[in-house]
Amino acid sequence: MRIKKAHTIATKGFALLVLLGPAYQATAQNAATPYSNMAPVEQYLMDRTAEIALARSAAPESISADAEVMVLGRHGFETAVKGKNGFVCIVGRGWSSAADPDFWNPKVRVPICMNSPAARTYLPAITKITELALAGRNLAQVNEAIADATAKKELPAMEPGAMCYMTGKQGYGGDVVPHWPPHLMFFYSDTDPAIWGANLPGSPIIGISDPLSHLTQFVIAVERYSDGTPAPSTAKHKH
Repeated sequence: MRIKKAHTIATKGFALLVLLGPAYQATAQNAATPYSNMAPVEQYLMDRTAEIALARSAAPESISADAEVMVLGRHGFETAVKGKNGFVCIVGRGWSSAADPDFWNPKVRVPICMNSPAARTYLPAITKITELALAGRNLAQVNEAIADATAKKELPAMEPGAMCYMTGKQGYGGDVVPHWPPHLMFFYSDTDPAIWGANLPGSPIIGISDPLSHLTQFVIAVERYSDGTPAPSTAKHKH
């Protein structure tokens, strides 16, 4: 059966954040897409100490200091630091944390810190996507595998309260949108974005629904990065 193209479950929907302002929109429109194949795996890896620090930057220190941290190995994510508060911080790569043209971009580094409900129900998809990508599966193959795993209930439905912080100032989101504004994400299974008033003129909430992964993501921009510095000014959300 032919499966319609779906964005992978992790942070592909973030491309809609370009709607927050003309600067992001222009960046997306002008981006090149030279990443047609997987680079050598070494290019996706980081120094372990640097990756831990970048992962923790996703959330304020009061949260990330006691979080579990996972780092990327040659075959997937591995626990580097045991946590105490239920949060899990990682650095996403292009296959899970950038727009589709940056799927194989080895420069993508996106810090994400998930609370315990998200770590139990959202992180499994990120880890599966990562394992598939590191095994050489391309975007279409990963999308199909995730849709199939979701249909078979091999991936869990989102728990109530599942969310993540993406408020790190460092990192690189890819050529399409190099630097995301700081924001929070909330995860639900099969939820109509309209119940949050998402995507309406003047609304600060972006809603992203993927029927194949049965995931609805709500994105809310915040005013400051995790280090306390103010975010770049952005235009109001418009349609």
